[in-house]
Amino acid sequence: MLATVAASVPQNQNTNHEVESPKKNKIQVSNTKKPLFFYVNLAKRYIQQRDEVVLSALGMGITTVVTIAEILKNNGLATEKKISTSSVSLKDENKGRLVQKAKIEIVMEKTEKSTESEAAATDDGNEKK
Repeated sequence: MLATVAASVPQNQNTNHEVESPKKNKIQVSNTKKPLFFYVNLAKRYIQQRDEVVLSALGMGITTVVTIAEILKNNGLATEKKISTSSVSLKDENKGRLVQKAKIEIVMEKTEKSTESEAAATDDGNEKK
């Protein structure tokens, strides 16, 4: 029965596919669910594996996303490729009305320095064996 329901839902309801499509390198950050360095370490892993990570947040989580991006940049692991802001309408569960929330997406890409440090770490690991 679930397959029938899923099959009847239109696949492309969103007109802005670049921002709204689910990506394997996208991290949706919350300022209440996980600690800051959980997201920092996850972003580091994504950059190492995929060369790029998309950090996304709504409302109060925006400051957390900016902090993560700055940590990655200051450590020489990534640079900002693209920053986009927008507003989204969400239904307030308590009041039952639509509220506007600010949204940010920061695309971070791997730097040459992080690529070099990965190669050095791999070389060091091979010499020990």
